[in-house]
Amino acid sequence: MRSHIAFLGLGAMGAPIARHLATKGSETVTACDADPARLAGLDGPRLVATTDRGRIAGADLLFLCLPDGGVVEKALFGPDGAAARLAPGAIVVDLSTTTHADALRIGRALEAGGRRFLDAPVSGAPAGAEAGTLTVMCGGDADAFEAVRPLLDRFGATVLHMGPAGAGQLTKTVNNVLYDINIAALAEVLPMAVAMGLDPAQLGQVVTTGTSRSYASQYFVPRILRGEFDQGYPLAKAYKDLVSAATVAAEHGFPLPVTAAATATYQTALRQGHGDRDKGAMVLPFEALLGVKMRG
Repeated sequence: MRSHIAFLGLGAMGAPIARHLATKGSETVTACDADPARLAGLDGPRLVATTDRGRIAGADLLFLCLPDGGVVEKALFGPDGAAARLAPGAIVVDLSTTTHADALRIGRALEAGGRRFLDAPVSGAPAGAEAGTLTVMCGGDADAFEAVRPLLDRFGATVLHMGPAGAGQLTKTVNNVLYDINIAALAEVLPMAVAMGLDPAQLGQVVTTGTSRSYASQYFVPRILRGEFDQGYPLAKAYKDLVSAATVAAEHGFPLPVTAAATATYQTALRQGHGDRDKGAMVLPFEALLGVKMRG
């Protein structure tokens, strides 16, 4: 078991994950974030919350939970970067959602400095992070995975080693793109049904209980019916998943026609200024086009 655990990134996902790491183990976790407001309520017997990144010096295990690959690379290798502060042979576990290419590049840079790397993005939303029931998809060295597996089990109900470096991010991309396709389908079909005279509330009951039900419909349809579009991850930030899938497809010549169609729906919502809203806001351009509202 690791003696000095550090954690960077205490947002909606990172804070509860850091809490599970500390409360379910015997090690002290040094949790860092540049925003002092995110430290509130995190201090405990084995959890030290700080804005001082210098406190992670000598850590032999570093978890990252940051917005994207650029932020991860800056945190590790930029001015005052964390990578150089880690103990020799330390393992870096990146829980962030980046890209396959990001994971390969970051892994190579860490290995060149004598550290090991696991790309380990998570799925399950903030509710799963709070409950400690996330799905964790890991790519990287199998021995490094086994070394940190007991810690991943503290916040993950499903913890999988998907293959070599980059496999975790590739798996997360697949998961997110399938989710995006589902939401895009709801966004274009539900307004059509309302335009044909179906009752929105009753329609919502069908698509959240019938054979078309999914996590996407069960999460977003009730919120669409209430006109709430600020409950999930912003469209503009989540767009990177579709870009990542398109990049992989272009590099390897994979045809992805359904993904391309869903991407066009996504892009339409972004071009109409809905980037700060969640994915349910993809319904808004279709409502405007058909002159209807999918509201209860």
